[in-house]
Formats: sequence, structure tokens, C-alpha cells
Amino acid sequence: MADLKHRILMVSDFFYPNFGGVENHIYYLSQCLLKLGHKVVVLTHAYGNRSGVRYMTGGLKVYYVPWQPFLMQNTLPTFYGTFPIIRTILLREKVSLVHGHQAFSTLCHEALMHARTMGYKVVFTDHSLYGFADVGSIHMNKVLQFTLADVTRAICVSHTSKENTVLRSGLPPGKVFVIPNAVDTAMFKPAPERLGHNEIVIVVISRLVYRKGADLLVEVIPEVCRLYPNVRFIVGGDGPKRVRLEEMREKHSLQDRVEMLGAVPHASVRSVLISGHIFLNSSLTEAFCIAILEAASCGLLTVSTRVGGVPEVLPDDMIVLAEPDPHDMVRAIKNAISILPKIDPQVMHDRMKGLYNWNDVAKRTEIVYNRALKCSDQSLLERLSRYLSCGAWAGKLFCLVMIIDFLLWRLLELWQPAKDIEEVPDVVLPCDQDGEKIIQKIYNQVDH
Repeated sequence: MADLKHRILMVSDFFYPNFGGVENHIYYLSQCLLKLGHKVVVLTHAYGNRSGVRYMTGGLKVYYVPWQPFLMQNTLPTFYGTFPIIRTILLREKVSLVHGHQAFSTLCHEALMHARTMGYKVVFTDHSLYGFADVGSIHMNKVLQFTLADVTRAICVSHTSKENTVLRSGLPPGKVFVIPNAVDTAMFKPAPERLGHNEIVIVVISRLVYRKGADLLVEVIPEVCRLYPNVRFIVGGDGPKRVRLEEMREKHSLQDRVEMLGAVPHASVRSVLISGHIFLNSSLTEAFCIAILEAASCGLLTVSTRVGGVPEVLPDDMIVLAEPDPHDMVRAIKNAISILPKIDPQVMHDRMKGLYNWNDVAKRTEIVYNRALKCSDQSLLERLSRYLSCGAWAGKLFCLVMIIDFLLWRLLELWQPAKDIEEVPDVVLPCDQDGEKIIQKIYNQVDH
């Protein structure tokens, strides 16, 4: 249709019904891009019996391709096995630009590689921070260097994340844009009545894994409970470190002061947050923490470790930062408790409305798309020269992979010419003009 500006294929292994920061980002961004008049299609792998084509709120079309994840919701790397179906989807949906999300996602890397072979412009969003020393990070950084060697534009969710991505991939900084995440302030609202301060409730909602600092909580919680008899903790989340927290609770006899909720459905996160005064984030690494935005939107004062892009998320008067050390975290919680009477949840919520908005994120992403599509097309030889610069041995290997991919594309063109692939009609559903209403409808559908 003439009024559709871009036809975007969002690609990631991480999408609904799985819940997380990447999944929320793709969903909300897609909905707001649809509202701006673009066509958006999502490509992900099957989740259980959820396979095939599904339609979500606002006409968002999702391809759940019949590949099952083999590790941490990632599909098995095949390099070329995904090419036929990705090519078919690109042609059927008349896609103009491919947007991949998350460096962990195997499907994202393969889709961007095949799209570039076919001449599409591609954009990549990095949602995580990586190190440089351990074996896993070294291999992951090499994969990222391969993918981003030929990417048209890249987006990071914080300035710290941008620096990290540029260092890991060797991507020119001019190609990388910083667009933060956002929060649905219509959904995350403070409690109708302010909580009293006779009992102070500290809320933790996080995956209970090493990277999220669960081991720090094991040391911080008993010390805070010892110093403040009127403090109670609510811990939401599940993971391999949950056993350690339960052992800590038993050891210090804190069963009546530390409530373990287990995994919390996203629809119930607000009801947990508004029962507390302080939100505690103990992550050891974080590119951008959406959980902090959700807590601040609900009027909670945040205490967080000073890691990654976290210092960029909130103004200084809305967050108390600490080093990822138990003693410093206890100090930060003491400071937060002392300034708690000055915090007005409604004022904090109103400020969050002005700071973070998904419609603003979509408009800024739209600018990146426009710039990506203005880039000149490049021949195979020009693209191969970029891969050669990735290393003495790695560069040659990357070139070989791309040459084989190009030959496979030509073979697919002979086997099933593009003109023989039927194009699907566009389906545009009416939606409300009020941004808050459309976001509310998104949540209602996902929750039910």
C-alpha cells in the first residue's frame, strides 16, 4: 500500500509467549511502528505448540517457524538451513528492511546474513553487555564482528552499551545510534493510596541467576534485616540461585520477613511493585534495565548497582547507586530509607511519563530506518572486503561463508524464482489514536 513507509521484518529468538526485556522491546516497538503507518512482521521460532502464523494486536503478524530451541531459547546454528524459509518470508511480505535483535540470538545472526546476501538493508539492536576476557565472550564477540561487518546501521540501548558494542565488533561509531528502552506508564501506575512507613517493604524482581547478582542478595538481605527490624523483603523471580536465597532465609530465620514469590507473570509485576517502597536491583552487568523503569513508574525509589548503562537510566534524585559489593549496597539501602519520606510516588510517575515513551522510541527508530535505506547498495566484492578486515584467519573464513551463502541464494533463485513466490496481501486493522489505549489493549491480549 502506498501509505506504508517501511516494511520491516523483526527477527529474534526471543519473543512472546516468552517474557523478558528483549521480548517487550520488540513487541512495543512493533506496535508503535504499526501506529506510525509502517508494516511490521515478526520472525521467531516455535514455542511449544505455538507454530505457524499468528496475528496479534494492531495487525502484528508473527511467523513462529517450526524450529525448536536447543539452548536458552536459541535455535541450533545451521548457517544455511534457515535461508529458504527466510527468503520466502522476505519475498512474500515484500520486506524493505530487516531488524535483528539481541547478540545471543542465533536466528537474528542468520537472518541478517541472508538478508544482506539478498541485498536488503539491515539494522541490528544490541540489548546486552559482554566482557572481553572469558572464552564465551571471546567467541561471542567474534560472531558479532562477523554479523556487524556488513550491517547497515546498529542501535544500542545506552551509551555504555554503544561503547561496548563498538569495541567488541570494530563497527564505526558513526553507524551506531543510542535509543533507550521505554516503559508503559499507563500500565505501571502507583498505588491509589500511599503506603505508610511503619513497615518498609523492599521489592526484588529478577531472574535469580549469577549475572543478576543473586549472590549479592544472599549477603545483603540478612544484614539489612538485622539493622532495620521494620524492613521486609519481597523477592520475585526464579532461577538456579533461588536455592541459595531459600537457604539464607532458613539460616537466619527470616521466613516471616523474606517472602519468596517464585516466577512472577508480567501481568502481575505491577501488583507486586506497588506493595513496596524501594526497588532493589543487584545486577552485575546491565546494558539497560527496564525493571528499573517499571519500578520508578510505580513510584518506587530504586537502589541499584552502578554497572553498565544503569547510571544513565534515571535522574540522580530517583535512584541510589552502589558498587556491586554487599557493604556498599547496605550503605545505599540505608541512604534510600533515610530519604524515603521525601519521595512522592505520583510525582515520580508523572516525571517518568515525560522521560520515557514508546512512541518516542519508535520515531527515533524510524529515523535510523530512513538513514539505513538511503545507504548505497554494494556489490559482493565490496562486501567481502569488509569481512577480510575481521582478521587474518577469521576474515578469510567469513568470506568463504558469505561466498557459499551467495551461491546458495543463486541456486534458490533457479530452484524457485522470486516471481513464483506469491505475495501476501496487507492487512491493516483500525486502532485507537490514543497511544495509552493501544498499549493497554496490547497488555490485555498478552495477559489473556
